[in-house]
Amino acid sequence: MNIGHSFQTKYYMGEGPGRKELESVHQERDIGVITASDLKSSSQCTKSAATATKVIAMVRTFKNLDIEDFRLLYKTYIRPHLEFCIQAWSLHFVKDITILENVQILQKAAKNLVPRLRIYSYPVRLRMIGITSLEDRRIRGDMIEVYTIDRKREN
Repeated sequence: MNIGHSFQTKYYMGEGPGRKELESVHQERDIGVITASDLKSSSQCTKSAATATKVIAMVRTFKNLDIEDFRLLYKTYIRPHLEFCIQAWSLHFVKDITILENVQILQKAAKNLVPRLRIYSYPVRLRMIGITSLEDRRIRGDMIEVYTIDRKREN
């Protein structure tokens, strides 16, 4: 993968007549995180959103949940897909942030899964369930990461 330039560069493995040309790719997946040659996180965001959407489809089999049950299902099965290694592929584009926030089950599906929440707006639903938005969690995670790095530097 060529990062930082668009020159057609060829790389080889080995020496002499037995050397092999390495395949050039535009994105690579490592430890579950997709890294693109342009360092944009759109592919990772789309993958995370798709995975979370599949889990939401399974959670929708439950009908008329109470708030506590819904919170448990959300925190256990859905949110981890939306936040996996988020500090490594932090979102930069509004379109990517919107994709993840729209997936957050509280916007649409929560109204159907927890009947008491149907009449409330998204921010009110978040407060009633007792969770924060994904954006707030990303900011908090970034602050924790900066603090951790700063503490390691001092030692």
